[in-house]
Amino acid sequence: MRYLGLDLGTKTLGVSLSDRLGLIASTYKTIRFNENDYESALNQLEEIISEFKVEKIVLGLPKNMNNTVGERGEDTLSFRDALVRRTGLEVILWDERLTTVASEKVLMESGVRRENRKKVIDQIAASMILQGYLDSL
Repeated sequence: MRYLGLDLGTKTLGVSLSDRLGLIASTYKTIRFNENDYESALNQLEEIISEFKVEKIVLGLPKNMNNTVGERGEDTLSFRDALVRRTGLEVILWDERLTTVASEKVLMESGVRRENRKKVIDQIAASMILQGYLDSL
């Protein structure tokens, strides 16, 4: 089963894909869009889902450290609803607290220059979200 992992931001969407067996998450791309205008991101996701025959989607849910859902979390829930309507696929919400921080740390330790980190950090976070879910299975 092929899974799609997503890390939603206000202007970017990090995308990762699992292997065909659903064991290993890999970075795929970063989709850029106008702030909170998810239509173009949804269009691109439909193409990716079709191309790779994705069967389930794992979407990072940003929660506050006290486990509440804030404004970004509400935006993510709206995005999830739109994604379900457009694709008909199950969208699993996965706690993404600190994935961006962990992604930044991985990139720094790997010696990636600051200006280059912005290009891939969302993909790394999406991969961490997806791998966390796959590991839980």
